[in-house]
Amino acid sequence: MHIEIREIKGVTHYYLAHSYRKLDKIRKVRVYLGHNLSKRELEKKRRDAETRIREKLSILEGISDPYQTVLSSQEIIELKKLKPAGKIKLSHLSEKGWLKFTENFAYDTNAIEGSSIGQKEAKNIIEKNEWPDKPKEEISETQGVSEAVKYVRETKVHISLELMLELHRLVFRNSKEYAGHFRKLGEEVAVMNAAREIVHRGAPSQNITLLLKNLIKWYNEYKNEYPPLVLAAVMHNQFENIHPFRDGNGRVGRLLLINILLKHGLPPVNIELKNRSEYYKALQEYEHNGNIKPTIDLLLKEYRRLKRILK
Repeated sequence: MHIEIREIKGVTHYYLAHSYRKLDKIRKVRVYLGHNLSKRELEKKRRDAETRIREKLSILEGISDPYQTVLSSQEIIELKKLKPAGKIKLSHLSEKGWLKFTENFAYDTNAIEGSSIGQKEAKNIIEKNEWPDKPKEEISETQGVSEAVKYVRETKVHISLELMLELHRLVFRNSKEYAGHFRKLGEEVAVMNAAREIVHRGAPSQNITLLLKNLIKWYNEYKNEYPPLVLAAVMHNQFENIHPFRDGNGRVGRLLLINILLKHGLPPVNIELKNRSEYYKALQEYEHNGNIKPTIDLLLKEYRRLKRILK
């Protein structure tokens, strides 16, 4: 990595740049540091920028083989049990079961992102169209998630750019002006923890479409090779790494997770609010170490609970 200096109308601008080879071409990642900086300011900004560039490079490197992760014999047994033999008709849930799942999923998936809608309130919104005394945007997003679950039940598409955009539009069409649109050029996103520390940066906006197309290509190449739960976990985690939307990536990612499971003849899965911390740790373990095991463990745990809930 090296500092680039540009003089523009008498003002000195500083950039941290790094060149790398990808697909037999030399490419460059560049981060703007500021202008007219002192040596101390430049050094501090350089250290921060180096971390950002490494994060960008880890995203641009592509998808690691999920079987580099070592699974236990028990995990392998459970995965085999979940892998259907041939094409089967999806009949795991009755309509009553689907309604119960949708209510739980709408509550949990929104609550993970900070919604104040309670579980009973979500049930009443979906079943009775009763509006509690809560922000209209949150009520709309509860209804939107319910519609999106219905959509993934009906669509025959496994994964596509159009599917991602449509799911985002359904969930956020009455709460976000950018519903159904990926981030524009120059719109960059970062995820912070409770201490306001950055724990994840989305892919550079100019790379979103290419990265998503590569993800879709990967899925189509391996959809008949890996167990469905492994496929769904990798797709979901990689989607979250890319973070293609200004907001709403978690909810769309979890809907994509459900969709892929359904398309392989498996029941849907819900990540509960009480497991939010475990869920975030699993995402970070995948992002930083390419380790899909914590995500698989969490999904298997949620499957076991789902069976108990729907009995």
